[in-house]
Amino acid sequence: MTDNVVPIAAASSREAVATRVRMSGKERREQLLDIGRSVFAAKGFDGTSVEEIADTAGVSKPVVYEHFGGKEGLYAVVVDREVRRLLDRITDSLRGNHPRELLEQAAGALLDYVERDTDGFRILVRDSPVASSSGTFASLISDIATQVEHVLAAEFKTRGYDPKLAGLYSQALVGMVALTGQWWLDARKPKRDDVAAHLVNLAWNGLSHLEAKPRLRSKS
Repeated sequence: MTDNVVPIAAASSREAVATRVRMSGKERREQLLDIGRSVFAAKGFDGTSVEEIADTAGVSKPVVYEHFGGKEGLYAVVVDREVRRLLDRITDSLRGNHPRELLEQAAGALLDYVERDTDGFRILVRDSPVASSSGTFASLISDIATQVEHVLAAEFKTRGYDPKLAGLYSQALVGMVALTGQWWLDARKPKRDDVAAHLVNLAWNGLSHLEAKPRLRSKS
């Protein structure tokens, strides 16, 4: 019995080593990023260890350090990748001609990311303990709002509103969608398109009845 076990174990070990050798540096890096993304989403930065990531990938801890310099480096790259993924998805969605279509597309793109890339969104909405080149979720939302601002500014000018206020309204609109996305991350009801429709209903019908010079009634 013992004689049979040793060769099997040795064969398994050789197969694992062979598998590691066959994987290129780029492939290994992508594997570690995917594993890190999953573990960070489930356990957060503090609850994740380099040892767990290495064990899941079937490598030693030095391999993780070689590619990313440690847990902090891996986390920063994971966050940067998710920031670019979400920003690109929303930017690419803005292809309509009517402002309401653009609003629908932006809301739909963010909710689609929440639904399809849940792990990535969970990582982004957490307070990041590690600096990344792409910044925080708040800075990401600000970047998206800046793009929406240009659309609103043109619409405001057409409707006779002050285009200088477009930045304020774009922050409010994008923030509303982002916060709703955080809520929907766990709620998942109603369906994605229904959530987007209700968001646009509130935002668009509010925008279509703007007062030129709003005032607080309690301060009148």
